[in-house]
Amino acid sequence: MPQAIHPFYEAHRDAMESAMRQRLDLAEPMLRERAHLTDVDAIRQEVMDEFAIVLTQMPYVGGAASRMSDFFMRLTGFMAISRVLRRHGVPVPVIGEIEREIYKAQLLTEPEADRLAAGDHFMSAENQILLREQAARSVTESHQAEFPEDFAYDFVEPGPNDSFEFGINYKACGFCKFAGRHGDKEILPNICGLDFDAYATRGIRLERTQTLAGGASHCNFRFSRLQRDG
Repeated sequence: MPQAIHPFYEAHRDAMESAMRQRLDLAEPMLRERAHLTDVDAIRQEVMDEFAIVLTQMPYVGGAASRMSDFFMRLTGFMAISRVLRRHGVPVPVIGEIEREIYKAQLLTEPEADRLAAGDHFMSAENQILLREQAARSVTESHQAEFPEDFAYDFVEPGPNDSFEFGINYKACGFCKFAGRHGDKEILPNICGLDFDAYATRGIRLERTQTLAGGASHCNFRFSRLQRDG
C-alpha cells in the first residue's frame, strides 16, 4: 500500500508542485547544455514522479507552528531533482550548480520589495525573539521525542568583536536525517548550497564555515544585513 502524504503537506501540495514545475522550466536549458540530457520532457515527468515519492517521505515537524516546516516544503523537492539527475549519470557537483542557479532564478521572480521585506522581518528584533524561543524548544527532550526528524539548534548572540547580528548553530539537521533515512547522503551537500542564495536574495549575508553534512559538530550560520544601494 502506498505511503500517505501527511495532511499538512497535502494541504500545500498544489503550491509545492507548482514550484517544482517552475524550477523545471528554469532548468530546461541547463539540463540540455550542462547535464547533456536530450529528452527533457521525460526528465520532467521523472522528476515529478520522484517528487510524489518525496512528498510521502517528508517528515512532519509541527506544521505551521514550526519555522522548519517551510524549509522542508521549499527545499526537499530538490532531493527529487538530484535523485533523477544522479540516476542519469550527472555528476553531483554539476547537479548542485544547476540547482543553485535555478533556485536563485526562481527566488528572483519575486518582486524585490517583497524579498527585502521578508529579509527585514527575518532580521528584526521581533523575529529574533521568536527564533530564541523556537531554538530553546527544539533542543528539549519532549520536542525531540514528539518530532524526532526535526532540526535542533541554538540561538547565538554576537560577542563584542563579532560583525554578525545573530547566529544559529544547528546541532541536528532535518535534511541530514532525511538523507540518511532515504539514501540521499551523496546529494545532501546540494541542499546545503542553496542556503546562501536563499538569504542573499532577501538582502541578508550568510556566513557559514562548516556543516553537519560535511562532518562538523554543527552548522554555524551567521547573519548580517547586506548593504543596499541608496
